[in-house]
Amino acid sequence: MFDAVKVKDACVRWIRDFFEENGKGCNAVVGISGGKDSSVTAALCVEALGRDRVIGVLMPNGVQADIDMAHLLVEHLGIRHYIVNIKDAVDGVTRNIPFELSEQSRQNLPPRIRMSTLYAVSQSNNGRVANTCNLSEDWVGYSTRYGDCAGDFSPLSHLTVQEVKAIGRVLGLPASLVDKVPTDGLCGKTDEDNLGFTYAELDRYIREGKIDDPAKKENIDRRHKNNLFKLQLMPSFDPGDLI
Repeated sequence: MFDAVKVKDACVRWIRDFFEENGKGCNAVVGISGGKDSSVTAALCVEALGRDRVIGVLMPNGVQADIDMAHLLVEHLGIRHYIVNIKDAVDGVTRNIPFELSEQSRQNLPPRIRMSTLYAVSQSNNGRVANTCNLSEDWVGYSTRYGDCAGDFSPLSHLTVQEVKAIGRVLGLPASLVDKVPTDGLCGKTDEDNLGFTYAELDRYIREGKIDDPAKKENIDRRHKNNLFKLQLMPSFDPGDLI
């Protein structure tokens, strides 16, 4: 049985220890989308460091339909926040690349620009950037390399979607944030529509090794294998004794 209180308390201690060792007195910088992952990450950081040391960054790409959820989160936590609209940057890069970008490139460009924005805010505010990805997303590669899967510390990367939700409830976050239907914010579809299985099915498979539909098992296994490179360190050449 998952003990959300025990895991939440341990994660808070882990965040404190990370900042003590890797940025004593630094601020936590969190990209705020209005979804459960950024909400739980920000709330954990507030409990660990205090609201004065947590900075939220809202980064709509033009008009964001659910930006009210991001505002709800920063107001609920009472944290300092900045709004940086990335549309001009996205359009500028797209306009100046001398060929037609693939659809996947177009979808992944905004999260990569958002990560550049987070690091700009962080470097100017004595910060450390939070990676807000969870285990379920990482398991099937549902993140953008050097986009949302980048960061300096990662509180949720060993927690499934169901576990993150449980911690969000323990933290007292509004239900509208914890239970918000997850979307990638890129193509307008829900995560589960894109993936072809539910997070509940995926989480059960990760934790118990059980899944009822063989086709969904094959889908999960294929995605996991194809995206393992996102979780590994960059391969680097070592000349060894040649030098």
